[in-house]
Amino acid sequence: MTDTKKTTADVKISRAKGRPMLTWVGKQPLSKVTAYPAQLIERFDALPDAEQAASTWSQWPAKYPQGGLLFHGDNKDVLAHLLANGFRGQVKLIYIDPPFDSGADYVRKVQLRGVKGSQKLDGESYTLGEQIQYTDIWANDNYLQFMYERLLMLRELLAEDGSLWLHCDFRRSAYLRILIDEVFGMDGLVNEIVWQRTASRNDANRFGHVHDTLLYAAKSKGQRTWNDQVVPHTDEYLNRYYTLDDGDGRGRYTADNLTAAGLRNGPSGETWRGYSPASQGNHWKYAVSKLDQLDKDGRIYWPKGGSGFPRLKRYENELQGRSVGSIWSDLFVVNSQADERTDYPTQKPESLLERVIESSSNPGDLILDCFIGSGTTAAVAQKLGRRWIGCDINQGAIQTTAKRLAGVMREQAQRAQPPQQQSLVAGEQGSDASEASTAPAQLAFSTWRVNDYDLQIQHNEAVELACEYLGITRQRTDSFFDGSRGSRLVKIIPFNHPLTPLDIEAIRDELKARPDESRDIEVVALGCEVAAQAALEAYNRNKPVNQLHLLELRTDQKYAGFMRHEPLHAAIHCERDGEQLIVEVTDVISPTIIKRLNLEEGLFRAQIDDWRAVVDVILIDTAYDGEVFNVQLSDVPQKKTDLVAGRYELPAPPAGSTVAVKVIDMLGEELIVTRTV
Repeated sequence: MTDTKKTTADVKISRAKGRPMLTWVGKQPLSKVTAYPAQLIERFDALPDAEQAASTWSQWPAKYPQGGLLFHGDNKDVLAHLLANGFRGQVKLIYIDPPFDSGADYVRKVQLRGVKGSQKLDGESYTLGEQIQYTDIWANDNYLQFMYERLLMLRELLAEDGSLWLHCDFRRSAYLRILIDEVFGMDGLVNEIVWQRTASRNDANRFGHVHDTLLYAAKSKGQRTWNDQVVPHTDEYLNRYYTLDDGDGRGRYTADNLTAAGLRNGPSGETWRGYSPASQGNHWKYAVSKLDQLDKDGRIYWPKGGSGFPRLKRYENELQGRSVGSIWSDLFVVNSQADERTDYPTQKPESLLERVIESSSNPGDLILDCFIGSGTTAAVAQKLGRRWIGCDINQGAIQTTAKRLAGVMREQAQRAQPPQQQSLVAGEQGSDASEASTAPAQLAFSTWRVNDYDLQIQHNEAVELACEYLGITRQRTDSFFDGSRGSRLVKIIPFNHPLTPLDIEAIRDELKARPDESRDIEVVALGCEVAAQAALEAYNRNKPVNQLHLLELRTDQKYAGFMRHEPLHAAIHCERDGEQLIVEVTDVISPTIIKRLNLEEGLFRAQIDDWRAVVDVILIDTAYDGEVFNVQLSDVPQKKTDLVAGRYELPAPPAGSTVAVKVIDMLGEELIVTRTV
């Protein structure tokens, strides 16, 4: 289960055969991708003894525990991993809400916990600032290549009766529609849905943009899973059309047509009770014997005075509602549903995902979202009894989703327990055990890391901080260079590796394509390989223009302190008390939060006197093996004004066990502290 052997495999990807085909600069077909291993890092089980339906999990790959799967990593790597490990053709529904190519950085607003968390401090808010979750800024045609590759891989994961729902807006919906035609074939698109996400909006010098688009495509249009969706009729509709009442206690009804256009020979075209629909070029909708039975049941409305045709009584209480069309204007936005808000940018309402999932899947089916964000797709799938897989490149998204799913499963587990045990499962969640819901497909999930994706600092946020600290002017429209500093162009090497000869080669190739570019290049990196230093010097000797100047952040005398990170630390005490284990957290200090508030530690303690204000989540594993964190207790306050408890009692593990306490602060930084008991 925890095998982290560094093996890779090439996964074959089928060619796109649809027409028309969109062309862009740098378009590359995707014939194969490299599959990296996945490392199991955390498990959560709300009800360890719960049994899963064997049929639901019969084709589940043996290497994964039964339950939801949450992957941290680039979704291209994750999709390749899924294709190589038994999920090809197994996914019934894929919903994705990818970047919109909006030209914006999306951020998550963060503030401290507790009542004081929303009060003012020295004229400033306690808001810690805005964490960049992902950058939706693309140059040239990179966005199209990005989406093209992922759509090709997603098609491979779909079952033959599976479908894809792609959420987008006006910026790229036309391009994405053509990409879907190419990847799924011209008959692959089933619907284009217009979702009115807000009633009104004031946009300068244009009509207010109030809708998004959902593109609904099927792998095999004739086999796709489909469940009709209906919504209740409005009072206005009922009062307008259901106006008749015989006073017999059956309620209001409307008189519906018993005939249909077109002549027929045989029973449906003959005369009944003196009425012949053929005189009007019609036929009866029902056989004469059925008409007799309807009349016997009092379901025929006879015209007064013998004028007109008999009609069918359709009663108000028999209405199933009206079928949902391709314009959705009846769904609430997230802001009006405060109980599901996560303060994650671009979060979508659960009602939107409910309609998508209910229409295109059935309980027990597997749902995939590879841009999981705040976890709405997985949360709704869990509530509707579906299995799910989610992934995201952003650690904040993984933490938000894990916290949200743990809460949903905890509530479901409480309802599954006998009344006398419900309080033990619910903990401090205060769930309503009487609330009815679809039986969950699982009450556990595991979190995995693909391709060792574990940056100490999110790359997007690190780039922004580096630009601010070094005085770099960002260039949002350049596909390669990050900005300029004085008279030089700036290239920031990703902070998850030192400068390598390949990075220098990439810069040289880019400059070859820009023969008119005469500026020197400042290369910003955390470190530098010895071979890269030699390659840089050789390049500068042979190139009179576009000289490369290395700014190595870890060794530069002026800027060396920029990336120095003082980690989160906590004071934690564990002891046995008979058959109980007492775990007490007595202090947590987040140097990053203190820096964000521009405070010294002493001033921080004086003005924020409860350490729990900086803590978002506390998790405990009483038998930690050093690799996989099995969540046996989770303290996740439901409201921003609530605080973690700090003191916990659990059944004592065997003597010599390692107890691990994971603390996650309000900025998403994690710390695991272990104690032997």
